[in-house]
Amino acid sequence: MIITYYWPPAGGPGVQRWLKFAKYLGEFGVEPVVYTPENPHYPIVDKSFEKEIPGKVTVIKRSIFEPYAMASFFSGKKTKQISSGLINEKQQSLLEKMMLWIRGNLFIPDARKFWIKPSVRYLSGYLRRENITTVITTGPPHSLHLIGMELKKRIGVRWIADFRDPWTSISYHEKLKLSRSSQEKHRKLERQVLNEADRIIATSFTTADEFRTITSQPVEVITNGYDLAYTEKVEQDKAFTIAHIGSLLTERNPEMLWEALAELVREHKDFADNLVLKFAGVVSSEVKQSIADHGLGKYLRILGYITHEEALKLQRASQLLLLIEMDKPETRGIIPGKLFEYMAAKRPVIAIGPEGWDVSRIIAETACGTTFTYAEKEALKNKLFKSYERFLWNKLKVSPSGMQKYSRKSLAGKLAAIVLEESE
Repeated sequence: MIITYYWPPAGGPGVQRWLKFAKYLGEFGVEPVVYTPENPHYPIVDKSFEKEIPGKVTVIKRSIFEPYAMASFFSGKKTKQISSGLINEKQQSLLEKMMLWIRGNLFIPDARKFWIKPSVRYLSGYLRRENITTVITTGPPHSLHLIGMELKKRIGVRWIADFRDPWTSISYHEKLKLSRSSQEKHRKLERQVLNEADRIIATSFTTADEFRTITSQPVEVITNGYDLAYTEKVEQDKAFTIAHIGSLLTERNPEMLWEALAELVREHKDFADNLVLKFAGVVSSEVKQSIADHGLGKYLRILGYITHEEALKLQRASQLLLLIEMDKPETRGIIPGKLFEYMAAKRPVIAIGPEGWDVSRIIAETACGTTFTYAEKEALKNKLFKSYERFLWNKLKVSPSGMQKYSRKSLAGKLAAIVLEESE
């Protein structure tokens, strides 16, 4: 059984990991049953994912009490941002500060905690009746891990805890205005989960290493990946298009990139004539202002939220693909899911992030692009101009190597081996 909060019609990267696992696990002798909320409060909805739900997969839905749904009466926009971890500490209103304090101190580990007890009651009987002996919980929200922990105590199921993101070391955790006692409650629950789960899965090497300092239980790395299902031919953009898919938040604002592009625009008229910046997803007002301040506003095209299918087309049509992460030590273990889709699009990746970023390891291993720290503006500028020259010669291409192991099917095989091992 897979216990997941995010399931179609949820949008964004959180839903794709287990939707794709459910799609391929059957090929490796594992038939998943999915347990998910009936009335969730999703910050992003993408109905295009519904058509990817495998017909043979049993999906069970049970009602959940959602405090975010109640809070949205006061501020729908801010509620969506907080529920998805998009927290801006600058210019916070009194209402925002209050909502953050409530989120951090009253809802531990998170606002989906009210689903734990009713889920344990229902699933205890269901798992026995259906003779299901292995349960996988995936977080965030990390409250779902507490469902798995309680089910293991009550009925002795084998329990695998999957962490799509870290828990107490995630970048927004420190912004939740936690009291000292609340911080300790989070750390205590994290230690309990990591030490009581039979197996732990992390999506990055850094997170796995962090967990190994807390627990002696086996920790495996199964990253996100790409799906081979998309085969439609897409025509390449005629302009020198640099695209980014996903949220560009205030703290994910690479000033050195805007500086490098602004210098190239001033130094090369033909570069200025061909440049287009296409951003799909949420772009903060601070990022837009920063781009405008560098004289790049006229090159910017903000597309807003687009469906996953549209995102795949944009990736394949663009000349360069941007991958940007905050310049913080705690983000070294964040490997955005779009990296693997960028890889499958076979367009060169320009990645900007912290020193020691796990992404740099995968990009170097697969030769799908180049990684830069925030201190490497000149190297980035040179790479952008060389890429532009290759674009003019129609030679701007990339041929990733060894990427097969990051296909969703290959990763599902790795997961299936863990599940079957646990079932022996």
